[in-house]
Amino acid sequence: MTNKAILIVEDDRDIRESLQQILELEGYEVLTAANGREGLDVLRGGKQPSMILLDLMMPVMNGWEFLEEQRKDQAISAIPVLVASAFGDRAKSLGTAAFIKKPIELDTLLSTVNSICQPSAAE
Repeated sequence: MTNKAILIVEDDRDIRESLQQILELEGYEVLTAANGREGLDVLRGGKQPSMILLDLMMPVMNGWEFLEEQRKDQAISAIPVLVASAFGDRAKSLGTAAFIKKPIELDTLLSTVNSICQPSAAE
C-alpha cells in the first residue's frame, strides 16, 4: 500500500490549514508542524510521511536549518522535500525533490505532490 501521508511544515496557520484541507480532500493523510523543530519532532515521533512540504521562513527553526538536521538523521533523511517559498532563487539550490513558488497555485501544488508521492512503475 502506498504511504499517502504528508507533513506540512509552515508557520502561517491559515496557509497550513488551507494546505491541509486541500491535501486531505485529495486523499492524503496530513500531519502539520508550525516550525522546523516541531517538524523534526513529528518525524522522529514515528510517523514516516511520503513527503514533506516545507516553508523556508519560519521562527524557532527555519527551513534551511530543518533541511540540515533532516539530512543528518538517517532515519528521516530519505523523505523527499517539496519546498514552497517566495525565495525561488535560493530555494532551487537546496537539493530538494521539488520547489514551488509562493503564492502557491493549486494545480501546481497537486501535480507536484502527486508526482512525488506516487511510486514509480519499477517499485
